Parts: sequence; structure tokens; C-alpha cells
Amino acid sequence: MSITDVFSLFHVDILSIVMISLVSFMGTIVGIFSKNYMKGDALYYRFFLNIFLLIFSVIFMTISDNILIFLISWVCCNILMTQLMIHKATWKAAKASGTLAFRNFTLGFVFIVLAFFLLYRATGSFSIQYIVHHSNDSFYEIAALGMLLMSAMTQSAIWPFHLWLTSSLNSPTPVSAIMHAGIVNGGGFLLVRFAPLYFSTPKILDVIFIAGLVSALLGSVWKLMQYDVKRMLACSTMGQMGFMLVQCGLGLFGAALAHLCWHGMFKAYLFLASGGSAQETRLDLGYPPNLVCFFCALLCGAWGSYVFSIINHHQWLPLDTTLIPVGIVFITGAQLALMILRSRPIKRFLLGMTLTTVVAVLYGTNVYVFDLILSPLRLMQPNPLHPFHISLLIIMTLSWGFILFVRYSNTQSELPCWVLNIYVKMLNTSQPHPSTVTTHHNGYDLGRI
Repeated sequence: MSITDVFSLFHVDILSIVMISLVSFMGTIVGIFSKNYMKGDALYYRFFLNIFLLIFSVIFMTISDNILIFLISWVCCNILMTQLMIHKATWKAAKASGTLAFRNFTLGFVFIVLAFFLLYRATGSFSIQYIVHHSNDSFYEIAALGMLLMSAMTQSAIWPFHLWLTSSLNSPTPVSAIMHAGIVNGGGFLLVRFAPLYFSTPKILDVIFIAGLVSALLGSVWKLMQYDVKRMLACSTMGQMGFMLVQCGLGLFGAALAHLCWHGMFKAYLFLASGGSAQETRLDLGYPPNLVCFFCALLCGAWGSYVFSIINHHQWLPLDTTLIPVGIVFITGAQLALMILRSRPIKRFLLGMTLTTVVAVLYGTNVYVFDLILSPLRLMQPNPLHPFHISLLIIMTLSWGFILFVRYSNTQSELPCWVLNIYVKMLNTSQPHPSTVTTHHNGYDLGRI
């Protein structure tokens, strides 16, 4: 095999460069943090070797143009992640977490193998670039896209494949950081890499949208029910991966990639700083808000969504699927304003508007820049707006209102029994697998530290 043949197995484009930059940056940060965090550990050097190999495998995967090399890199990433999760193999809960994750990754591996086999049958090529640019809408291709979606869902902890992530909290903090900032993003990268094929099959995009929305709603609600910092962050990651999938389902793969990158960096910071939050008390936001405060917050959210629309050069109420991100910005801006306004909505209204504007400008500019640099790949192709898009946006808005005005009621006696029953069932469903929970201090193994 000549050098030319070797180089033909790889493809470096702007998507690869973005992912390599993200992974390298996060790997460096986690490595610096781990230098002191893991000091004194008996497996100190093995830990750093696994981290290095994991980052190398992710980079190798992002530049692979051959489906076999991509598959090998994918498997290496998951095996190394499992090894890092079971860093303390004598701790039964940690070992159970790693075993659960490995089973999930194995299921995802089966899906992606089937997908690549079907894509090869459909195109007769091992080249990813050839495959994505030669869509034929055959049965093999449609089935392969479904398998790729399932593999992405297992990797990104999308419901109902979320349990491995919410049960992974026994891992060392640096491992949790790189897991939530890198490994779970693998599902998003997989979908973005094969985005041209999904554009040719709108029905599958609708399935992606629904799957993402369900996971986003569940993760967001479950997060509010947790009392443990890491468990809260795990549910948050599940919800954010759901929002990422929603954007893919809307045909906005560029926005999904932007969401993926910024969420990864922010979530890594939250995990690395989670130790300091153990002594903090939760902020009393004064929920449920009074009507004046709520109305002012809605005005701030509406203004923020308008600013977001202007920056991205589309209408405030567009007739395509970009309406959904506008709606999400509206809810996010209103929620942010509620934190500022609280008990003095009139006096703090200008401050709320200013902060909402700043956030809308930052997020809007972020999406616009990603759209600009990824324009050669044409990853932003909004779909026509359908009634079910509107319906699901309404459901999302009502869920937000439920969280504000029902969950934060002062006394449980004010709530109907059926609401309390749903709350208890959702709380139980959000818990990690019992085998991964340590209920007594004797269950911790400190012998290797």
C-alpha cells in the first residue's frame, strides 16, 4: 500500500478540525486537573495513558474516511472509556457502572456495524465521503440511517439508553468531565458526519426530533428532582444531548454541533468544579413567580429571541423549523430573567433585558459563526414547519410552566394525588441502577489511594 493509499483512508475537513480542537482543548484541561487530583493513586500512570489513548482514538475517529477505521476508533474509545470508569476495579459500585456502560456500548456497536454493513451494500464503498455524497434512497440506506440513529442514541445517553450515564457517577471526577464533554458527543458527531444522507430522508429527521425532545424534557425535569450534584449534572447532560438531537431533527446540524461544543466545555467545567459546590446552598428563586414578575420575564425572553433571530438573519417567527430554536431561546431568556427579576421585577427589568440581550447575542453569534465556517458542508437546511412541530413546541412550553408553577408549590397538599404519583414515578425512574449505588461507607474502597 502506497502513501497515497494510506492518506486516502482519512479526510480532514472543517468538521474534523472543530472536533479535534474541542477534544484537544478538553483533554489538556482534564490532564492538568488530573495531575493533582490523581496524585498518590497507585494507577496514576495507567490513568494518564488511558486518557491519552482515548483522546488519540477520538481524533483518529474524526479524521477517518474509511468505515472500518472509523469503527475501530469507535470501539477503542468505548473500551478506554470503560477502563477509565472502572479505574478502581475493587470498588463494586464502580465496576458495576463500567459493566453497565460496556453493555450499552456493545449494543451501540452492534447498531453501527449493521449500519455500516448496509451502507456498504447500498454503495459498494468503504469511503464515508463517497457514501454521504451518493445517496440512492434505497431500503439499505434508510435502514442504515435508522441503525446509525440508534447507535448515536446509545452513545449520547438518549432515553431509553440513558441509564449507563446516570449510573456512571462512581468514576473519578476527571473521567466524568471528559465523559460528559467528549464521549457522549460521539453520537452527535456521528449524525453530523452523515447529515447529507439524513437530509434526503425527512421522515427519519422527524423521528430524530421526537426522540431528542422526549430525552430533553425528561432530562430537564429529572435534573430538578436530584439532590446529588453529580446526579444532577448527569441528568442535565441527558437533557442537553436531547436538545442536540432536536436540532439535528430540525435539519440544523450546524447548530447542533455548536450546541455540542459549548455544552461540552461548560459541562466539563461544572464537573471539575463540582467539589466546591458541595458546601453551597441552593439559591431560593422565589418560585412560583408572581404574575408581574412572570410577565416581565416573558418580555425579556421575547426580546432575547428577537435579537437571536436578527443575528442569524431570519424572521422572528419563521415558517420553517428555525422557529423551534427561536422558541427555545425565548424560554431560556425568560427563565434567565426570572432569576434576575425575582421579587423586584420593575426595578430590575432593565437589568433583565440587558442580561437576556447579552446571552442572546452570544448564543446567536455562536450559531452564526458555526453556520458560516461549516457552510461548505451545508449542515443547516431547515425543514418546512409541520403541525407536530408546533404541537411539540407547545408541549415544551407547558412543561416549563408546569415546572415553574406546580413543582415549586409551597405545600404538597396543594397538589392532586395524580401529580404526586407522577412525580414519585419520575423520581424513581431517574435514579441510577441499584448495583452502582454505594449505600454504606464500608462500600468504598480506599486501598488504592
